Amino acid sequence: MRTADFQFDLPPELVAQHPAPERGQSRLLFLHRKENRLEHKRFPDLAGFLRLGDVLVLNDSRVIPARLHGTNAKTGGKFEMLLLEENGINDWWAMMRPGKNARPGTKILIEGGKTRPEPLAATVLEKKPEGHGRLQFTGINDIKSALEEIGEVPLPPYITRKNSGQLGEDKVRYQTVFASHDGSVAAPTAGLHFTDELLDKIRAKGVKICFVTLHVGSGTFLPVKTENLSEHTMHEERFTLGKETVKAINDAKKSGMRVIAAGTTTVRVLESVAAQNDGKLNFFAGKTNIFIYPPYRFRIVDALLTNFHLPCSTLLMLVSAFAAPGETRGREMILSAYAEAIRERYRFFSYGDAMLIF
Repeated sequence: MRTADFQFDLPPELVAQHPAPERGQSRLLFLHRKENRLEHKRFPDLAGFLRLGDVLVLNDSRVIPARLHGTNAKTGGKFEMLLLEENGINDWWAMMRPGKNARPGTKILIEGGKTRPEPLAATVLEKKPEGHGRLQFTGINDIKSALEEIGEVPLPPYITRKNSGQLGEDKVRYQTVFASHDGSVAAPTAGLHFTDELLDKIRAKGVKICFVTLHVGSGTFLPVKTENLSEHTMHEERFTLGKETVKAINDAKKSGMRVIAAGTTTVRVLESVAAQNDGKLNFFAGKTNIFIYPPYRFRIVDALLTNFHLPCSTLLMLVSAFAAPGETRGREMILSAYAEAIRERYRFFSYGDAMLIF
């Protein structure tokens, strides 16, 4: 399939700049994939869809305040850094802006670290071809311990804030209520809609709630740039699939019960492991670069809860595959559903409304 097949036009005002006034009160579009039928709901209606014996799988990765600002120790030039991956203590790969000025050997004084006994700094050790820099931090035992103090919420590029003082709301709302493992630089956005009260209601129905951990990287926002999907190389993300979740899902599949995945990140974990294990799950910790697009046959997931995604993104391609497993017509189904959502003024992307495909 071609990347251009996943293009659509979105009015800019439908890109959600802020979360819903109350968590859990977003709209929820049901897509009945067998009949290609839509229903307009609210997010709390998800509880009515779930039934005794279902397994709901959530991604419990926690977004870290990974955006830092600094100045070139020699020239005073400004830098913005987005920490992407930890190689070791005080050793990180980071997205750098402006990347052309972040040459190996450049020392950057980190803003917010001036009151410390020793200046907090980062030195560029090396560069990747795509411009990412490897940073060695000094002046602190572990930079992770200072991120809550000096780091900023790494909002995606389509959400704008005039200054860091506007990020107070985001510290709470750009994080799921069940986040527990630090590591993401972007939120697993389907999980943002859940409240503790809704999760309790779901459990009370006899639904098993379990978790995977996939640390979402910045690559989740990148559009596919190759003309043909088969030529695209997917970014890698770290994940863990634990024994309790494995047992719950394998038991559900044996007994014919449904597995509902909250988010494309959750789908990628489950399908990655199943693809290596004859359609079953086992405990696994590692990285995945699975790229799911039509036609793809899903081994584990029976229903998908997801937000509305960017044009030509790998996320849009995954949900298109899920709308019609093993076929290519899911693209038309999803783009038609998106067109309806646009007509009905749904809110798109990370802070936007949600969709349930089943």
